[in-house]
Amino acid sequence: MDIWEANKISAAYTPHPCSTTGLSRCSGTSCGSSDRYATVCDPDGCDFNSYRMGDTSFYGPGLKVDTSKKFTVVTQFISSDGTATGDLTEIRRLYVQNGVVIQNSIVNVPGITANTYNSITGPLCDAQKTAFGDKTQFQAKGGLKQMGVAAKNGMVLVLSVWDDHAVNMLWLDSTYPTTANATAPGVARGTCATTSGTPTDVEANSPNASVTYSNIRFGEIGSTYTGTTGSSSSTTSTTTKASTSSTSTTTVKASTTSTTSAAASTATQAKWGQW
Repeated sequence: MDIWEANKISAAYTPHPCSTTGLSRCSGTSCGSSDRYATVCDPDGCDFNSYRMGDTSFYGPGLKVDTSKKFTVVTQFISSDGTATGDLTEIRRLYVQNGVVIQNSIVNVPGITANTYNSITGPLCDAQKTAFGDKTQFQAKGGLKQMGVAAKNGMVLVLSVWDDHAVNMLWLDSTYPTTANATAPGVARGTCATTSGTPTDVEANSPNASVTYSNIRFGEIGSTYTGTTGSSSSTTSTTTKASTSSTSTTTVKASTTSTTSAAASTATQAKWGQW
């Protein structure tokens, strides 16, 4: 479960379900050495990157979520019946900056019903894969329900700063695939050049890049953050229960993103797992 893959230009959160549960050892092709889709886990996931999902003015320096300043990232895991034992059916994202709660951007992509989605759900993932022409490994590996099974088994939160020796992080913040038409749905993921992000360049020019994550919290929906409700670029859906958590991050250098912790007021929100 990629809670937060981001730099100051683009951000994504992405569930990657696996057909196995618990520890599993791979061998041969099942390790993805020759075919990335032969593995037990979905390599692509169902991602929500606001830029890729059609709102190019939402996240970045000077934008609605201003990555030149500190902010809080909140991720909410919503169950089918509002309890910790229900199936995972939705993963929501919101932000808090300068004491104001910022709801996630609304999907605006040709081929996906307008003004319908601002979180990861089964219907969004189905519509996204169709609109972008992506493989349906997310669904084949069990989708959100299977991701929820893994979460119930327990997960370890891992934090890192990294560069990408495979495709230079272009999948996050540039045009990718680089040979595709940048105007086609799902291809443009951010404003970075397709020549950017090479590890040799990143490591040579930003050797001391760092990021600070602070005030990491886990709890029921609405319990981990506070703030006032500002004007929203999206609607807030209502659920009865779920649990929630927030992560505060402060970017110190280079291409990592700024965030700080606050807390947010709650619209009626659910309770199952919130980071």
